Amino acid sequence: MSLGRSGKSSPRTTALPDAAPGTARPRELFADFGTSGACFPEGALWARATMTTEQDRAPPSAGHSQASTLGSAVFLSYASEDVAAAERIATALRTAGIEVWFDKSELRGGDAWDQKIRRELSDCALFMPVISANTAARHEGYFRLEWDLADQRTHMIARNRAFVVPVSVDATLENSADTPESFQRVQWTRLSGGETPAVFVERIQRLLSGEATSASKGGFTPGSAIASAVPRPRGRIRQRTGVLYAVVAVAAVVAFGYFAFERLYPSKSSAPVAAASIAVLPLANESGEASQQYFSDGISEDLITALGQFPGLKVIGRTSAFQFRDSKEDSRSIGSKLGVAHLLEGSVRKSGDLIRVSAELVDTADGSMQWSEHYDRPYKDLFALQDDITRAVAGALLTKLLPRKHAAEQSDRPPGGSLDAYNARLQGRFYLLRQTEADFRKAIEFYTEATQLDPRYALARSGLSRAWTELGVEFLVGSSAQDAYAKGRAAADRALALSPGLAGAHLARGDLLQFADFDWRGAEAEYRRALVLAPNDGDAKFSVGYGLATFGELEPAIELTRQALATEPLRADWYAWLADYLAGLNRIDEAKRAIRRAIELQPAAVSYHTTLTVIEIQSGHAQAALAAAQQEPPGYWQDSALALARQIGRHRATADAALTALIDKDANIFAYGVAEVYALRNDPKATFEWLDRAWSNRDGGIQFLLYDPFILRYKDDPRFAAFCRKVGLPTPAEVGRRT
Repeated sequence: MSLGRSGKSSPRTTALPDAAPGTARPRELFADFGTSGACFPEGALWARATMTTEQDRAPPSAGHSQASTLGSAVFLSYASEDVAAAERIATALRTAGIEVWFDKSELRGGDAWDQKIRRELSDCALFMPVISANTAARHEGYFRLEWDLADQRTHMIARNRAFVVPVSVDATLENSADTPESFQRVQWTRLSGGETPAVFVERIQRLLSGEATSASKGGFTPGSAIASAVPRPRGRIRQRTGVLYAVVAVAAVVAFGYFAFERLYPSKSSAPVAAASIAVLPLANESGEASQQYFSDGISEDLITALGQFPGLKVIGRTSAFQFRDSKEDSRSIGSKLGVAHLLEGSVRKSGDLIRVSAELVDTADGSMQWSEHYDRPYKDLFALQDDITRAVAGALLTKLLPRKHAAEQSDRPPGGSLDAYNARLQGRFYLLRQTEADFRKAIEFYTEATQLDPRYALARSGLSRAWTELGVEFLVGSSAQDAYAKGRAAADRALALSPGLAGAHLARGDLLQFADFDWRGAEAEYRRALVLAPNDGDAKFSVGYGLATFGELEPAIELTRQALATEPLRADWYAWLADYLAGLNRIDEAKRAIRRAIELQPAAVSYHTTLTVIEIQSGHAQAALAAAQQEPPGYWQDSALALARQIGRHRATADAALTALIDKDANIFAYGVAEVYALRNDPKATFEWLDRAWSNRDGGIQFLLYDPFILRYKDDPRFAAFCRKVGLPTPAEVGRRT
């Protein structure tokens, strides 16, 4: 069963999870890097950004000037209760080639100690207070003297220079930490338990080298203590978007908080793209099991749709963003290819009943981290945490970025709160996108499980409908296909009964009406409703465009498809559809560019070289048409492409043989393709006979009727108008005059 030259019905994104605003102040956002723990008494550590010998590691003797040797040092100040976390930080710095000095025997009070601390604080380049519930609970301690001395020194340092780099090793927030005022003016970094990633050490090195400056809170980025100055190479070490369901909304809101600040305080080095634009890259699955990839992919996809429901924010879709899984390209390169100013990345690790999630927001102009957060949460508390974390992180920021009124609220949360149902839906989505018969059937199993676990789960029923519809369209015929459509219809109807405002449910029903029922008007109505509910959704825009093209309204179809491609700039199949629409208007050069882009993105995809074949035939390039046809992967698409290309060659016998081969091999599934060949041969009688046969077979190629350059040769033939009316489409004279 053919759907036309450009292949299958397009996959849909089906959910737009709600990301409700919270109430936290911007400065209560942290960069969050991990958990762990280690062993020395209360005091200070020195760190120098130089490679040294063991002799160099001896502590400086009293009276020795430190100005020359410690001018690039970090003073690490901590309470005795936090010695384990402090040692972990020190070890990470030392491992990276930064020397760390401390001497337990000298960590004592008295005038000598007081003078030593004052001298060291006057010479250090960075002061790193280790903040925790322990420091908040203690009203006295040497660390408080160190903090006060550091605070005094800030008054002699330019505000655009980094000096204080606060680190929180637990969940302690600034408003409860009891720290000096200067600590409150800069971003804090969370290194849970002292676990210190390479990215943090790298930024300390850059601060010490003078490459980066202070990350003040007044209009900088919520949550990031330090911003690097150059794009970083991408690989396994660079973690991808990590947001387990409860954290999906958190990361979305925090990202919005950053955008809100950037609008108020725009960066001088912004990339030449819209500031309010973002791509969510596939989060890294760090569970140690490949079978858990569905889970990490599903969470990343949820974040895309959560961000995508807000007007004014350009969000790149899944297909384009996921092409950069495990990419070695740097942030600037990816941002340029996707046309975005920001990337959201991270990782997720699921271990038993514990979920570890990391996320970071990166500026593609310079690769700097603008925000970072890390969570460890019990899996069972996932949904309950969503609202709590959202309120605690960044509520007020959201209102600064976007209008208060936005699209209909969409959510992928199971109404009954079942984590098992949510997990089953993610697995269903994972298999659905793989697009093989076996995977469609696997998707059906998981979607069915999700609906059994929560019978009111409308989004899972929408996915179930899509799986049945695509299975029937792509792989089944006769009664088996009709049975699949009936099950898909029941699932879509139930989804809409449960959640009439769910955009994904309207898209699912639209696909069923378009590809199974050939109810063009009904499908268009469903697609339009989905777009009203989710105005930023690229799939909804593409679907409305597809529906309009079916009615011959190509100009608005082209515009909507281009809008969809703005959200999915690497979506090869949409470029192929765009090429078809442009070819239908005889805009050959544009059509050729579009299909070549599709081929560039997905060289081995079926149907794309067939589309190029058609365009070369329109151009009168017989040899180029044949060359394109020969590059089409084997199958009925290649049979069709070769039959078409041979018709404009010099050898009639070869052309006849190619047509005969197409009929012998593919007539039962590709009658519309045979009609196209006869149209190219200028045989109207055979053309309309095969069109009737295509309609009897419910051949999906019928949807190309009003923009097929070969069939439209007969648009003035009375038989063409009669056929249009039979299949429920307007005649060429009626195109554009629908009510």
